Amino acid sequence: MTVNAGSPGWYLRRLSRMGPREVGGRAGDAVRRRRWRSARPDGPSVTGARFTAVLPEGTIAAVPPDAVKRLVAEADRLMAGHAEYFGVVRDDLADPDWWYDPKTGRRAPWGYAFDVPYRDEDAVGDIKQIWELSRHQYLTVLAAAYAVTGNERYAERVAEHLRSWWAGNAPLRGVHWTSGIELGIRLLSWVWIRRLLDGWPGAAALFEDNPVALRQIWHHQRWLAAFPSRGSSANNHVVAEAAGQFAAACAFGWFPSSARWRADALRSLEVQLRNNTFDSGLNRELATEYHGLVLELGLAAVAEADAAGVPVPASIRRVLLRMTDALAAVVDNRLRPPRQGDADDGHGLVVDGEGTDRWGSLLATGDAVFGRLAWWPTVTGTDVRTPLLAALIRPYAENGTAPAVSRPESRPAHFADAGMTILRGPGEIWCRCDGGPHGFLSIAAHAHADALSVEVRHDGVDVLADPGTYCYHGQPEWRQYFRSTLGHNTLQLDDGDQSVSGGPFLWTRHARSSVLAVDTSDVSDVSDGGTARWCAEHDGYQRSVHRRQVELTAASQELRMVDEVRGPRSAVRLAFHLGPAITADLVGNRARLTWTRDGEDRSAALDLPGQLSWRAHRGESDPPLGWYSPGFGRKEPTTTLVGTGFADGAAGFTTVLRFRG
Repeated sequence: MTVNAGSPGWYLRRLSRMGPREVGGRAGDAVRRRRWRSARPDGPSVTGARFTAVLPEGTIAAVPPDAVKRLVAEADRLMAGHAEYFGVVRDDLADPDWWYDPKTGRRAPWGYAFDVPYRDEDAVGDIKQIWELSRHQYLTVLAAAYAVTGNERYAERVAEHLRSWWAGNAPLRGVHWTSGIELGIRLLSWVWIRRLLDGWPGAAALFEDNPVALRQIWHHQRWLAAFPSRGSSANNHVVAEAAGQFAAACAFGWFPSSARWRADALRSLEVQLRNNTFDSGLNRELATEYHGLVLELGLAAVAEADAAGVPVPASIRRVLLRMTDALAAVVDNRLRPPRQGDADDGHGLVVDGEGTDRWGSLLATGDAVFGRLAWWPTVTGTDVRTPLLAALIRPYAENGTAPAVSRPESRPAHFADAGMTILRGPGEIWCRCDGGPHGFLSIAAHAHADALSVEVRHDGVDVLADPGTYCYHGQPEWRQYFRSTLGHNTLQLDDGDQSVSGGPFLWTRHARSSVLAVDTSDVSDVSDGGTARWCAEHDGYQRSVHRRQVELTAASQELRMVDEVRGPRSAVRLAFHLGPAITADLVGNRARLTWTRDGEDRSAALDLPGQLSWRAHRGESDPPLGWYSPGFGRKEPTTTLVGTGFADGAAGFTTVLRFRG
């Protein structure tokens, strides 16, 4: 069933997932929005403001030369007007239209912000395309290019675009004032733009001596203080709102309300970072890219606190430490983390050029701030962001809280609270098994119906792949497919999803998974003949229980999966989505898989359950099947093997994946 956000039925389903406190808070928000329609103060007058949150001397000189080279190349592309956002190439960034969506050709309507139907693509265009540019993260790249080169043309372009944006986006007017996460990330960008332009003679005139800039900064913080994400929506959005508010109140603490905003934002950040993070360190949304986003936002907020001399609760640093250790634990040998749940290419702070590894950058920053553990993977790449953050954040040991945290002595493989298990084997075999909760909070906004799915890589190459996300708004059939049960490497019964969707960011019934057994013994040494095991089940089909067991055996480099269905006779579809680099030759119930890695031919054999009839699908659109999304807004055909038949209480369905030695 396709459900459109914003329809009457959607509002009723959304309301049903809220508690009384959230309903009351949202009612208060509605009253405040009506009042603000006719009450838009200019903000307090500010005199004598100075920016003091500068980078320590020598910071820029510590940026590695190859990272500088990538940054400058990216900045030069932006100066020429070229960029790509979510699969759409733009050549208009020399003088951008802030309300234009290049994907649909539409311009967002003007008017009171809270009247704009931003979820309606027919009326507004693709809101992600419109919002992304106005996060001003491309301007942090240009500002960073100025900082490392001293070339004033980068600074002048930044100033030109900021003045254009401020003039064209008056407070509470238009789509850029409708979502708190956008305001929070934009404030964080402005803080870093001012910091990176500090050596430019025009920096003060652009910010603290500019009444227009001061009015914008004040209104952004007033908005965030008034309309925080609440209740069932308090996921990564509320972290971005608090981090942006806190950063601005620290670095731009020029207003009568700055101290209150700073204190309130810090309290919110402390609570929400803890609420959004399992004790194991994984993000509770179980969507890996949001783990990265929240970690970036948290590190950026701590950097502002330390730059301003604002004490931060020890719990904030401990959460960020656990998140960093968890990230180090789950990545494969090429530093790629799981492709789990939603992913929209969102970043907290961008100062690097194309080709910089996001996850390697986060681990490098973690090393600089917290210190790497012996089992951490080696990071060989470089980045700009790490030396900038590390120059501001006091090393963890200096904060006197290090003894309070027990860090893993060896690489964790099973995260019981998150239901994630990583099986590792010889030949750089990496397998993620999913037996965790269905997302976070009552709506589980960024979850997929992927219970008991597996994701398998060989030397960093997707073999059995999680297809990704592709889109959020505007294409409901594609949104539905990429988060469906059929869209993952798991088993579907009676053509239904394990969890029930009530809209593009709403689940009205959640499958409950239980991990029954785990043995994550190290099987990387073929000589010991070890076998790692995982077994879990879920109740998403109500009348039936799906149970899956996975075994990874060292000596044979073999991954064996057994699926059992306990319940009445049901129609079955068992799907295996191959990565885009994999070529499959399917004959009967055996598929020969081939690919190339670093110029070397690789292969594997996939023996599929003989009780099912198997067919290969590739790039089908009616309905969608056989697709892989490498990033938000992008998709490419790939091969999906689907077996159909019936489960009637007989022996389980056994699948065996054997890698060639």
